Amino acid sequence: MIYILLSVIFNTLLFIILKLFSRFNINIIQALVVNYLVAFAMGLWRSETAFQLSEISQKPWWFGSVFLGFLFISVFYVTALTTQRNGLSVATVASKMSVIIPIAAGFILFEDEMGFLKIIGILLALAAVYFTSKKADGNSKSTGNITLPLLVFLGAGTIDTTLKILEHHYLPVSEIPLFSSHTFLVAFGLGIIIIGYLTWKHYQKIEGKNIVAGIILGVPNYFALYYVIKMLSSKVFESSTIFTINNVAIVLLSSLTGLIFFQEKINKRNGFGIGLAILALVLVSK
Repeated sequence: MIYILLSVIFNTLLFIILKLFSRFNINIIQALVVNYLVAFAMGLWRSETAFQLSEISQKPWWFGSVFLGFLFISVFYVTALTTQRNGLSVATVASKMSVIIPIAAGFILFEDEMGFLKIIGILLALAAVYFTSKKADGNSKSTGNITLPLLVFLGAGTIDTTLKILEHHYLPVSEIPLFSSHTFLVAFGLGIIIIGYLTWKHYQKIEGKNIVAGIILGVPNYFALYYVIKMLSSKVFESSTIFTINNVAIVLLSSLTGLIFFQEKINKRNGFGIGLAILALVLVSK
Protein backbone atom coordinates (compact mmCIF):
# COMPACT_ATOMS: atom_id res chain seq x y z
CA MET A 1 0.00 0.00 0.00
CA ILE A 2 2.93 2.36 0.61
CA TYR A 3 3.78 2.30 -3.10
CA ILE A 4 0.20 3.23 -4.01
CA LEU A 5 0.25 6.11 -1.50
CA LEU A 6 3.56 7.44 -2.82
CA SER A 7 2.34 7.10 -6.41
CA VAL A 8 -0.77 9.14 -5.57
CA ILE A 9 1.25 11.87 -3.85
CA PHE A 10 3.86 12.31 -6.58
CA ASN A 11 1.37 12.10 -9.46
CA THR A 12 -0.87 14.70 -7.82
CA LEU A 13 2.16 16.90 -7.24
CA LEU A 14 2.89 16.79 -10.98
CA PHE A 15 -0.55 18.20 -11.80
CA ILE A 16 -0.13 20.95 -9.22
CA ILE A 17 3.25 22.00 -10.62
CA LEU A 18 1.87 22.02 -14.17
CA LYS A 19 -0.98 24.20 -12.99
CA LEU A 20 1.49 26.68 -11.50
CA PHE A 21 3.35 26.91 -14.82
CA SER A 22 0.59 29.13 -16.24
CA ARG A 23 0.81 31.54 -13.30
CA PHE A 24 4.50 32.16 -13.91
CA ASN A 25 4.29 32.07 -17.73
CA ILE A 26 6.57 29.08 -17.96
CA ASN A 27 7.51 27.84 -21.42
CA ILE A 28 6.22 24.29 -21.25
CA ILE A 29 8.57 22.70 -23.77
CA GLN A 30 11.70 24.25 -22.22
CA ALA A 31 10.65 23.20 -18.73
CA LEU A 32 9.78 19.66 -19.87
CA VAL A 33 13.18 19.18 -21.51
CA VAL A 34 15.02 20.26 -18.34
CA ASN A 35 12.62 18.12 -16.31
CA TYR A 36 13.57 15.00 -18.25
CA LEU A 37 17.26 15.71 -17.87
CA VAL A 38 16.78 15.98 -14.09
CA ALA A 39 14.66 12.81 -14.02
CA PHE A 40 17.34 11.01 -16.05
CA ALA A 41 19.99 12.10 -13.56
CA MET A 42 17.81 10.92 -10.67
CA GLY A 43 17.46 7.48 -12.19
CA LEU A 44 21.17 7.30 -12.94
CA TRP A 45 22.00 8.29 -9.36
CA ARG A 46 19.63 5.72 -7.85
CA SER A 47 20.52 2.89 -10.21
CA GLU A 48 22.61 0.05 -8.82
CA THR A 49 23.42 -1.04 -12.37
CA ALA A 50 26.13 0.65 -14.41
CA PHE A 51 24.73 2.80 -17.22
CA GLN A 52 26.34 1.45 -20.40
CA LEU A 53 24.64 2.72 -23.55
CA SER A 54 26.14 -0.10 -25.63
CA GLU A 55 24.52 -2.66 -23.33
CA ILE A 56 21.23 -0.84 -22.83
CA SER A 57 20.18 -1.50 -26.43
CA GLN A 58 20.45 -5.23 -25.70
CA LYS A 59 17.98 -5.10 -22.81
CA PRO A 60 14.61 -6.75 -23.54
CA TRP A 61 12.84 -3.57 -22.42
CA TRP A 62 14.89 -1.20 -24.62
CA PHE A 63 12.39 -0.75 -27.45
CA GLY A 64 9.54 -0.23 -25.00
CA SER A 65 11.63 2.36 -23.16
CA VAL A 66 12.25 4.28 -26.39
CA PHE A 67 8.55 4.16 -27.24
CA LEU A 68 7.66 5.45 -23.77
CA GLY A 69 10.21 8.26 -24.06
CA PHE A 70 8.42 9.56 -27.16
CA LEU A 71 5.06 9.22 -25.45
CA PHE A 72 6.21 10.89 -22.23
CA ILE A 73 7.10 14.27 -23.67
CA SER A 74 4.13 14.43 -26.05
CA VAL A 75 1.52 13.34 -23.48
CA PHE A 76 3.08 15.51 -20.77
CA TYR A 77 2.90 18.51 -23.08
CA VAL A 78 -0.77 17.90 -23.88
CA THR A 79 -1.47 17.33 -20.17
CA ALA A 80 0.13 20.67 -19.32
CA LEU A 81 -2.00 22.42 -21.94
CA THR A 82 -5.13 20.69 -20.62
CA THR A 83 -4.30 21.69 -17.05
CA GLN A 84 -3.89 25.34 -18.05
CA ARG A 85 -6.84 25.61 -20.46
CA ASN A 86 -9.39 23.22 -18.92
CA GLY A 87 -8.35 23.15 -15.27
CA LEU A 88 -6.61 20.83 -12.85
CA SER A 89 -9.58 18.53 -12.24
CA VAL A 90 -10.29 18.08 -15.96
CA ALA A 91 -6.68 17.16 -16.75
CA THR A 92 -6.54 14.79 -13.80
CA VAL A 93 -9.77 13.00 -14.63
CA ALA A 94 -8.86 12.68 -18.31
CA SER A 95 -5.45 11.26 -17.39
CA LYS A 96 -6.57 8.91 -14.66
CA MET A 97 -9.70 7.67 -16.44
CA SER A 98 -7.28 6.23 -18.96
CA VAL A 99 -7.08 3.28 -16.56
CA ILE A 100 -9.83 1.87 -18.76
CA ILE A 101 -7.28 1.24 -21.50
CA PRO A 102 -4.81 -0.95 -19.51
CA ILE A 103 -7.75 -2.80 -17.97
CA ALA A 104 -9.11 -3.54 -21.45
CA ALA A 105 -5.60 -4.56 -22.52
CA GLY A 106 -5.43 -6.83 -19.49
CA PHE A 107 -8.53 -8.61 -20.70
CA ILE A 108 -6.98 -9.15 -24.13
CA LEU A 109 -3.33 -9.78 -23.22
CA PHE A 110 -3.50 -11.21 -19.70
CA GLU A 111 -6.90 -12.92 -19.87
CA ASP A 112 -8.37 -10.80 -17.10
CA GLU A 113 -12.06 -11.26 -16.48
CA MET A 114 -14.28 -8.78 -18.34
CA GLY A 115 -17.80 -8.82 -16.97
CA PHE A 116 -20.89 -6.74 -17.61
CA LEU A 117 -19.95 -4.20 -14.91
CA LYS A 118 -16.55 -3.53 -16.49
CA ILE A 119 -18.16 -2.88 -19.86
CA ILE A 120 -20.55 -0.40 -18.25
CA GLY A 121 -17.59 1.17 -16.49
CA ILE A 122 -15.78 1.76 -19.79
CA LEU A 123 -18.83 3.54 -21.24
CA LEU A 124 -19.18 5.67 -18.09
CA ALA A 125 -15.49 6.57 -18.29
CA LEU A 126 -15.88 7.99 -21.77
CA ALA A 127 -18.89 10.02 -20.63
CA ALA A 128 -16.95 11.26 -17.59
CA VAL A 129 -14.13 12.68 -19.73
CA TYR A 130 -16.71 14.57 -21.80
CA PHE A 131 -18.67 16.05 -18.88
CA THR A 132 -15.59 17.16 -16.96
CA SER A 133 -14.45 19.15 -20.00
CA LYS A 134 -17.74 21.06 -20.32
CA LYS A 135 -17.85 24.73 -19.40
CA ALA A 136 -20.39 26.40 -17.14
CA ASP A 137 -22.74 27.25 -20.00
CA GLY A 138 -22.79 23.64 -21.09
CA ASN A 139 -20.83 24.27 -24.27
CA SER A 140 -17.16 23.97 -24.94
CA LYS A 141 -15.54 27.16 -26.15
CA SER A 142 -13.79 25.27 -28.92
CA THR A 143 -13.22 21.76 -30.10
CA GLY A 144 -9.87 21.90 -28.33
CA ASN A 145 -11.66 21.79 -24.97
CA ILE A 146 -12.77 18.26 -25.78
CA THR A 147 -9.83 17.27 -27.96
CA LEU A 148 -7.13 17.96 -25.36
CA PRO A 149 -8.68 15.83 -22.56
CA LEU A 150 -9.33 13.06 -25.11
CA LEU A 151 -5.69 13.09 -26.22
CA VAL A 152 -4.59 12.95 -22.56
CA PHE A 153 -6.97 10.03 -22.02
CA LEU A 154 -5.60 8.00 -24.95
CA GLY A 155 -1.96 8.90 -24.37
CA ALA A 156 -1.92 8.20 -20.63
CA GLY A 157 -3.75 4.91 -21.21
CA THR A 158 -1.15 3.83 -23.75
CA ILE A 159 1.64 4.69 -21.30
CA ASP A 160 0.05 2.66 -18.48
CA THR A 161 -0.56 -0.30 -20.78
CA THR A 162 3.02 -0.26 -22.06
CA LEU A 163 4.36 -0.03 -18.50
CA LYS A 164 2.27 -3.03 -17.46
CA ILE A 165 3.47 -5.12 -20.41
CA LEU A 166 7.11 -4.24 -19.79
CA GLU A 167 6.85 -4.82 -16.02
CA HIS A 168 5.12 -8.16 -16.50
CA HIS A 169 7.35 -9.61 -19.22
CA TYR A 170 10.64 -7.78 -19.48
CA LEU A 171 11.59 -5.59 -16.53
CA PRO A 172 13.36 -6.99 -13.43
CA VAL A 173 12.75 -5.04 -10.22
CA SER A 174 16.48 -4.37 -9.87
CA GLU A 175 16.51 -2.55 -13.22
CA ILE A 176 13.60 -0.17 -12.55
CA PRO A 177 15.85 2.88 -11.87
CA LEU A 178 17.92 2.10 -14.97
CA PHE A 179 14.82 1.64 -17.10
CA SER A 180 13.32 4.89 -15.79
CA SER A 181 16.54 6.79 -16.38
CA HIS A 182 16.85 5.58 -19.97
CA THR A 183 13.21 6.40 -20.72
CA PHE A 184 13.69 9.95 -19.46
CA LEU A 185 16.90 10.22 -21.50
CA VAL A 186 14.96 9.40 -24.69
CA ALA A 187 12.33 12.03 -23.81
CA PHE A 188 15.11 14.55 -23.16
CA GLY A 189 16.73 13.81 -26.53
CA LEU A 190 13.44 14.36 -28.36
CA GLY A 191 12.87 17.56 -26.41
CA ILE A 192 16.28 18.92 -27.43
CA ILE A 193 15.35 18.38 -31.07
CA ILE A 194 12.05 20.22 -30.57
CA ILE A 195 13.71 23.15 -28.78
CA GLY A 196 16.36 23.34 -31.48
CA TYR A 197 13.67 23.57 -34.14
CA LEU A 198 11.65 26.19 -32.24
CA THR A 199 14.76 28.26 -31.55
CA TRP A 200 15.71 28.19 -35.23
CA LYS A 201 12.18 28.72 -36.54
CA HIS A 202 10.76 31.17 -34.02
CA TYR A 203 13.89 32.49 -32.28
CA GLN A 204 12.67 31.42 -28.85
CA LYS A 205 14.93 32.53 -26.03
CA ILE A 206 15.82 30.04 -23.30
CA GLU A 207 14.95 31.66 -19.96
CA GLY A 208 16.26 30.90 -16.50
CA LYS A 209 12.81 30.58 -14.95
CA ASN A 210 11.99 27.75 -17.36
CA ILE A 211 15.12 25.91 -16.29
CA VAL A 212 14.21 26.31 -12.61
CA ALA A 213 10.66 25.13 -13.32
CA GLY A 214 12.02 22.05 -15.10
CA ILE A 215 14.28 21.21 -12.17
CA ILE A 216 11.35 21.48 -9.76
CA LEU A 217 9.22 19.23 -11.98
CA GLY A 218 11.93 16.65 -12.66
CA VAL A 219 12.26 15.18 -9.17
CA PRO A 220 8.58 14.30 -8.58
CA ASN A 221 8.30 13.17 -12.20
CA TYR A 222 11.00 10.56 -11.66
CA PHE A 223 9.41 9.27 -8.47
CA ALA A 224 5.94 9.23 -10.03
CA LEU A 225 7.16 6.75 -12.65
CA TYR A 226 9.31 4.82 -10.19
CA TYR A 227 6.51 4.18 -7.72
CA VAL A 228 3.98 3.31 -10.41
CA ILE A 229 6.30 0.52 -11.57
CA LYS A 230 7.02 -0.55 -7.97
CA MET A 231 3.29 -0.55 -7.34
CA LEU A 232 2.69 -2.85 -10.32
CA SER A 233 5.53 -5.19 -9.37
CA SER A 234 4.36 -5.55 -5.74
CA LYS A 235 1.69 -8.14 -6.73
CA VAL A 236 -0.37 -7.26 -3.65
CA PHE A 237 -3.45 -6.72 -5.83
CA GLU A 238 -4.41 -7.58 -9.38
CA SER A 239 -3.36 -4.89 -11.83
CA SER A 240 -6.96 -3.76 -12.45
CA THR A 241 -7.49 -3.23 -8.72
CA ILE A 242 -4.18 -1.42 -8.29
CA PHE A 243 -4.81 0.92 -11.22
CA THR A 244 -8.31 1.63 -9.94
CA ILE A 245 -7.30 2.48 -6.36
CA ASN A 246 -4.37 4.57 -7.57
CA ASN A 247 -6.31 6.54 -10.17
CA VAL A 248 -9.40 7.18 -8.04
CA ALA A 249 -7.20 8.55 -5.26
CA ILE A 250 -5.34 10.83 -7.69
CA VAL A 251 -8.61 12.11 -9.19
CA LEU A 252 -10.04 12.90 -5.76
CA LEU A 253 -6.88 14.47 -4.33
CA SER A 254 -6.18 16.57 -7.44
CA SER A 255 -9.78 17.75 -7.75
CA LEU A 256 -9.81 18.70 -4.07
CA THR A 257 -6.50 20.55 -4.49
CA GLY A 258 -7.81 22.46 -7.51
CA LEU A 259 -10.93 23.45 -5.59
CA ILE A 260 -9.16 24.58 -2.41
CA PHE A 261 -5.89 26.09 -3.60
CA PHE A 262 -6.68 27.25 -7.15
CA GLN A 263 -10.33 28.23 -6.62
CA GLU A 264 -11.34 26.16 -9.63
CA LYS A 265 -15.09 26.24 -10.11
CA ILE A 266 -16.72 22.86 -10.53
CA ASN A 267 -20.13 23.29 -12.10
CA LYS A 268 -22.89 20.70 -11.99
CA ARG A 269 -21.73 19.06 -15.20
CA ASN A 270 -18.14 18.86 -13.99
CA GLY A 271 -19.29 17.42 -10.66
CA PHE A 272 -21.47 14.91 -12.49
CA GLY A 273 -18.47 13.93 -14.63
CA ILE A 274 -16.24 13.44 -11.61
CA GLY A 275 -18.97 11.34 -10.02
CA LEU A 276 -19.20 9.23 -13.16
CA ALA A 277 -15.42 8.84 -13.10
CA ILE A 278 -15.43 7.47 -9.58
CA LEU A 279 -18.35 5.15 -10.32
CA ALA A 280 -16.69 3.92 -13.54
CA LEU A 281 -13.42 3.16 -11.75
CA VAL A 282 -15.27 1.22 -9.06
CA LEU A 283 -17.19 -0.80 -11.68
CA VAL A 284 -14.14 -1.77 -13.72
CA SER A 285 -12.48 -3.15 -10.60
CA LYS A 286 -15.31 -5.61 -9.93
